[in-house]
Order: sequence, then structure tokens, then C-alpha cells
Amino acid sequence: MTGRAHEIDLMVITDRGKTRGRPLAEVVARACDGGLRWVQLREKDLAAGKLVALAEELRAVTAERGASLIVNDRVDVALAVGADGVHLPANGLPPAVARRIVGEALLVGASTHSLDEARRAAEGGADYLTFGPLFYTPSKAAYGPPVGLTLLREVVEALGPSVPVLGLGGVKPGNVAEVLSHGARGVALISAVVAAGDPAEAARGILREISEAAQPSPQERG
Repeated sequence: MTGRAHEIDLMVITDRGKTRGRPLAEVVARACDGGLRWVQLREKDLAAGKLVALAEELRAVTAERGASLIVNDRVDVALAVGADGVHLPANGLPPAVARRIVGEALLVGASTHSLDEARRAAEGGADYLTFGPLFYTPSKAAYGPPVGLTLLREVVEALGPSVPVLGLGGVKPGNVAEVLSHGARGVALISAVVAAGDPAEAARGILREISEAAQPSPQERG
């Protein structure tokens, strides 16, 4: 499944508390209409039954729009709803254990916050990693100070090209290119899309930044 992981450019992580009162499925649908192709369902406060119901709703929304659905932490829910992958928190199942459960049926992603965590996750068979928080963000303040872009570059260089790394934590319009310039394959974020007044335009704008950052400079073009 590693090949598909290299397609990840923008992953939007859900948070029902940031939707401005709109149904989460509506926000996700609009973001997908703006070009989003990777959605991570992360609603840790929901009991299993309600999480499955929400996952099924988002599975329908993403499938209709050709987008992929990743379920945070819950391998059972990911398998039950036919999701495309599972994303493991740093204190969750090790990637090697998740891989024994899902085989090659699902992508396996992992959250990492240090070089050692990133190495262990990659060695355990993770298809992709998120790394952060790169910048200050209130949602991650309890976990300590930002790890910064310099460490992001060290992680990317240590892992090599086989395991794509997504930068997250305070990523928003205006700093996406900086994150990618330090080696990240893409970015993962919440508020910049989920809390946006127009999720479609927000997703479209960030994807435009990613595309522009990937273009060679005039000097590189010769």
C-alpha cells in the first residue's frame, strides 16, 4: 500500500467542534468538492456505535467524490466501514501490529513527534507518517512546544523517500510552502479547512499552494 501513500498531498483531519455548527459530513463534502482527496476521521470522544455511524456517513461522502477515508486509531471501525486506511496515534497500536490485522487491505499511517518515534513507525511498516506539531497550535499545546521545521527535515532525510512524511500542527495558508521546502510530502491540518467559512475554497487554496510549491523555480528550470 506504500505507493498510494505517496499520493497524499493534503489530509484534512476532522473535528466536529470546529465546524461552526455545520454537520461534519457537509463540511467534508464541500472540502472534497474543492479538490480534497484525503480525509482522516478523528473524533475520539465518540462511542463505538456513534463513531461507526459517522464513519459510514463520511465513507459515502468520500466514495461519491473519489476521496479516501482514513480512520484514526480504530482499526475495527476502519475495516467495518470499508475505509482506505487507519491512522495510529503515537500511544496506539504499533504499526506492525496493525499491519497483522489489516494485511495489505488498508494504508497504515502513524503520528510521530520525534526522530526516534518516526524511525520506529517506519521500521514497523507504516505507509506514511505525520510529524509535528511544527508550529504553535492551541490543540497541541498540552503536548509540549513545537518540534520545528529543522527536525522535520532531519526526519525526512533519515527515513529517505520510501516513507512519505506529512507536516502538521499549525499548518495553514501562508506556511504550506515552507513546510514542503523542508522535505514534507504533504500537510495535514484541521482548522484551516474544517473551520473555514467556505471549506471548498479553503481546500482549493491550500492545494494550489502545494501545487505551486512543487513547481521548479526559474533557476531549476534553467
